[in-house]
Amino acid sequence: MTVTLSPRRGDRLGEVIAIGMSSSCVYPLGVEHVFRLARLAGYDGVEVMVTNDPMTQDPEILRELSARYSQPILAIHAPVLLLTTFVWSRDPQVKLERSAELAANLGASTVVVHPPFRWQSGYAQNFERIVGETAVNTGVEIAVENMFPWKVAGKSLKAYAPSPDPLDLDADAMTLDFSHASLSGRDSLEVAMAMGERLRHIHLCDGAGSIDEGMIFDEHLLPGRGTQPVAETLAYLVKSGWSGSVVAEVNLRKTKDEQTRLDQLVETVAFAREHLGQNHAIREPLPVPAGGAPVVQSARADRRAARRARD
Repeated sequence: MTVTLSPRRGDRLGEVIAIGMSSSCVYPLGVEHVFRLARLAGYDGVEVMVTNDPMTQDPEILRELSARYSQPILAIHAPVLLLTTFVWSRDPQVKLERSAELAANLGASTVVVHPPFRWQSGYAQNFERIVGETAVNTGVEIAVENMFPWKVAGKSLKAYAPSPDPLDLDADAMTLDFSHASLSGRDSLEVAMAMGERLRHIHLCDGAGSIDEGMIFDEHLLPGRGTQPVAETLAYLVKSGWSGSVVAEVNLRKTKDEQTRLDQLVETVAFAREHLGQNHAIREPLPVPAGGAPVVQSARADRRAARRARD
């Protein structure tokens, strides 16, 4: 089967596939640290996941950091985690609409959102309509991400409604996450082909097992360290003329050493460039300071610095 993928609407980096870094890679480090690391490692931009850190919700702060580190904001990830229950109200529709407004304000063309949880009954029943209307009202693509089934004590739990798979939904734009495909027991290349022109956004990572094989946690391994056909999928995207964004979403939370964290981010972007056929970054990385990688700043330190700058 041959599928031709269309370029993403409003792609602000031209026909080159942009390679970005999600702020979730280094959560809970501060937002400025995200932009600094992305530039140091040689990424083309940043995806900001909205969390309970007010800096992830502030367009002025994000715009200033984007300019300071020459890192365009490629996408906003809507607040969908349990820790963001009270961010922008408890209404998931409001969370999605505010995320799209933030993206439009910052010039990001994509918002990533998860399918609704089953217990969000009203939102779940109207999810497809809400996604479509939000995209039209803001001019931002709402790319629904593929999730995975849950199991509790060996029994399947229908956590998402109507489905964890955006292919089961009437969605115009989709995000493919390799780790989630792995947990679902799916082949990512086949998922990408099935999504076709609706595939707008990639979360670059890897996975080594599925729920049915006893895997419990969502791994988000570095690409190439799992069993998903990540390299083959990236090559397919290039061959198909796709021009969306490929955003690293790897789990580095257990990495305590800052130089090791930077090395892993460099390994990830190098993997992407190799298999996307890119020789150079759109923006050259900043020189690493003498003595190695930069000092880690917490989200609290970032907020203090932002307040000082405003004062």
